[in-house]
Amino acid sequence: MSYEFLDDIATADVAFKASGSTLPEMFRCAAEAVLHVMLPDAGQLMARRRRTIRVAAQDVEMLLFQFLQELIFLKDARKLLMRVKDVQIDEDRPRVTLQARAEGEPIDPRRHQLNVDIKAVTLHQFCVRQIPDGWEAVVVLDI
Repeated sequence: MSYEFLDDIATADVAFKASGSTLPEMFRCAAEAVLHVMLPDAGQLMARRRRTIRVAAQDVEMLLFQFLQELIFLKDARKLLMRVKDVQIDEDRPRVTLQARAEGEPIDPRRHQLNVDIKAVTLHQFCVRQIPDGWEAVVVLDI
């Protein structure tokens, strides 16, 4: 499981590539990259609140999009920074569903040195694909 930031995709936004040997692992990795963009020292995040995140979409690609948007929504609307601990994906058609367990805490400006504010996940060069070693996604975040 890994992620890397990509400097050559978007100049005014943040882009990353996330990968994992399984689809849920890649989703967790993408969530971790989003958290790291907002909170560079994510190690200071404490598990004071727990949330179950549920999203559904027509395909795996849009499922990742909705999932990352939900993490941004929790930050904007609920003022929560969350680390995803577990992801379950059900690919039964016609909808693909996700249930994830997340832990985190309310944003505390005295403790959390926030890096940038993510406004949204964009569809610019957004993709999810199966690769020989598992799954990979490219994501661009509007900041």
